[in-house]
Amino acid sequence: MNTKDKIDKLIEDINYHNEKYYNQDLPEISDFDYDNLMKELIKLEEKYPEFKRVDSPTNRVGGKPLDKFDQIVHKIPMLSLSNAYSSQDLQDFDKRVRDMVSGKVEYVVEFKIDGLSVGVTYSNGTFEKGATRGDGVVGEDISKNLMTVKSIPLKIQDNSELVVRGEVYISKGNFKKINEQQEEAGAQLFANPRNLAAGSLRQLDPKLTAKRPLDIFVFNLEHIDNKEFKSHSESLEFLKNLGFSVSPNYKVCNSIDQVIGFIEYWTENRDKLDFEIDGMVIKVNNLDQREDMGYTAKSPRWAIAYKFPAEKKKTKILDIIVEVGRTGTITPTAILEPVRLAGTSVSRATLHNEDYIKEKDIKINDTVIVQKAGDIIPQVLEVVKEERTGEEIDFNLPDKCPVCSEPTVRLEGEAAVKCINISCPAQIRRGIIHFVSRDAMNIDGLGESIITLLLNEKIIKDISDLYYINKDDVINLERMGEKSATNLINSLEKSKDNDLWRLINGLGIKFIGVKAAKILANSFKDLDKIINATEPELVNLEEFGETMANSVVEFFKEEKNLSVIEKLKNAGVNTKSIENEDSGIVKVFEGMKIVLTGTLPTLKRNDAKEIIESRGGKSTSSVSKSTTFVLAGEEAGSKLTKANELGVKVVDEDEFLELSKLSSKEEVENKLV
Repeated sequence: MNTKDKIDKLIEDINYHNEKYYNQDLPEISDFDYDNLMKELIKLEEKYPEFKRVDSPTNRVGGKPLDKFDQIVHKIPMLSLSNAYSSQDLQDFDKRVRDMVSGKVEYVVEFKIDGLSVGVTYSNGTFEKGATRGDGVVGEDISKNLMTVKSIPLKIQDNSELVVRGEVYISKGNFKKINEQQEEAGAQLFANPRNLAAGSLRQLDPKLTAKRPLDIFVFNLEHIDNKEFKSHSESLEFLKNLGFSVSPNYKVCNSIDQVIGFIEYWTENRDKLDFEIDGMVIKVNNLDQREDMGYTAKSPRWAIAYKFPAEKKKTKILDIIVEVGRTGTITPTAILEPVRLAGTSVSRATLHNEDYIKEKDIKINDTVIVQKAGDIIPQVLEVVKEERTGEEIDFNLPDKCPVCSEPTVRLEGEAAVKCINISCPAQIRRGIIHFVSRDAMNIDGLGESIITLLLNEKIIKDISDLYYINKDDVINLERMGEKSATNLINSLEKSKDNDLWRLINGLGIKFIGVKAAKILANSFKDLDKIINATEPELVNLEEFGETMANSVVEFFKEEKNLSVIEKLKNAGVNTKSIENEDSGIVKVFEGMKIVLTGTLPTLKRNDAKEIIESRGGKSTSSVSKSTTFVLAGEEAGSKLTKANELGVKVVDEDEFLELSKLSSKEEVENKLV
């Protein structure tokens, strides 16, 4: 047998065993024997690369790392869908459809998988390329990463040019296993399956992607040559027969009432699925009718996405604990009997303050209804009082700080109970955690556990002591070592050159966050000038008020604070504003007012603000006629409504990132037209 035939035979055998293992759950050989087949194939392909096939199973393990993702223009634009939130919205959609088409109307209802949307192209029966949705017109070329997803066929029994669209996801079971492994390794846990799937697909090293158990459900045949279908359901069956994993449990409905009934069933039963869904998608089944209805600028008129209401669950409050924040605020937190909400296990929920507890009459041992606000922050909605047994215990915030035992106070006009002892260890600890955080001095290697160790070992007492740490001080600490200690010292040294606004934010001045810190840095350019600024000077700053101005003045009156700043200066920490004219970042948003609303898929709010401000834009909080555009995520709410009413341009995260990469303000303005 010649080399090429041997490679072909190995591919055939491995694909056969993959089918038995992954699709039929009937493995015929041991993992050891399977691995030997793969090793033999890899060895032959490396020696004779001219015989390596595109559909080789070795492509599943990932190739060499990429420098960056190239861009792909989608053959068919990958549009987003308009949303429905109630049965009335669906009835309205049905009326619009029937007003636009004649004859019988059927709908296909599918799961709205909570993953990352991708388009995959085949040519002559072979996987050719794959891309993220991007802005709908242009996406990122993630072909190498998609080839590692075992449920995406590399070869199909059809030689047409074919484009499919699907959703890449990670199952709940695999997500749980990965987080268990992260926990065992002492690494950070992933927030939810959607973020893990999206992050895995955007790895520059395909080998890392290959290690993640990614899957795909294909939900649309975007394009095919030389074939015609009458209905969407017919095309799904065609794709299924080609070996694609199509959207499961889809249903063809003859009326909108059937659609609503099907949605109601899955609203109640989605927990039974081993993958996350955040809604259902309703599509007109007849493809000719779709053609008649057409598209708006952003979405097809023949489809709509029904978004599930915020998931609510019943659980029990096992205890209420209190934590002391960096400003001394004592925050009560409910310890819950663990319950799964919006894709993650929830065992804690903030109770905000004393008034919140009294208003809702919350007690220890109460049965309560919890939900995630915006599917992110767990909160207690209400107490199920009819399930009280008499074993419930009243809770009162302590009159002494649980850390330093000094008396707590509730200042007039404030809801929070506070410890006002500025030497309280809890406040010092929280202050240091804030100082090293990503939005402040951004010091790698200083997590909460390391900071606690440094304080307990009396290596540091305040933020300024961080810059006087020697490698010998930390090398023998628990979870440290030569490499970790070296990295920590290097991170501290690097942070000395940070821009002034980071230092100001890190100092933890009450009412002064990232935005106000940047205003102070840009206005005064030097920390000494801010220290000596008067209240009238500060009040005159844009977006500053008396409360913020007074807080800054009072902070710099404290001798203890000035002593810390003097130590920071002596350690070589930069206290002047760094001019960024030569940073290479083009001011494409110069003079633009941009409003952020809702939860973005991958960007944190502060990251988005940083992108806006570094490019000359201004992040504002309210929508008006002078707003340039609104960056909207999930659960966008009233700001999105107002933007639509005023005719203000709305973009999603992908569109926003594309705008930020343009080479001039004029290009951005042209794109926004």
